[in-house]
Amino acid sequence: MTLVVLHAISLPPGEFGGDAIARLFTNRLDPAEHPSFPGLVSLRVSAHFLVRRDGELVQFVPVHRRAWHAGVSRWRGRGRCNDFSVGIELEGTDDRGFSEAQYAGLPDLVRALRAALPLREIAAHSDIAPGRKTDPGVRFDWPRLFADLARA
Repeated sequence: MTLVVLHAISLPPGEFGGDAIARLFTNRLDPAEHPSFPGLVSLRVSAHFLVRRDGELVQFVPVHRRAWHAGVSRWRGRGRCNDFSVGIELEGTDDRGFSEAQYAGLPDLVRALRAALPLREIAAHSDIAPGRKTDPGVRFDWPRLFADLARA
């Protein structure tokens, strides 16, 4: 794994909390639970990690295994980003800011991953799937993340 891909997710869309994200990533989402869920049930998606709004870190897939977070993707001329990336989902949306707790925990997670893996780069989902994805969105504070990582 050489790349970290940052995402944003909320389920139901625009709502935070609850266990719908975990149920989506473990193929247990009930389509009858919300009007937006029927289209998601056939998806087989996962991420290595989820950073909740309160900073809680949840791991779904071991880092040495492939997660299904990138979809059709390309980074620096290399396709199939799921094959060489770690997916980190931030509970949030493209058009809202992320929480202080998420910004506090994310650099610690990236540092721990860098200590265990030959990670060289960090990208947005929108960077590896331009035109198809927009997350984590324009409200994500990249300068803050990189400044926090530089303080290691």
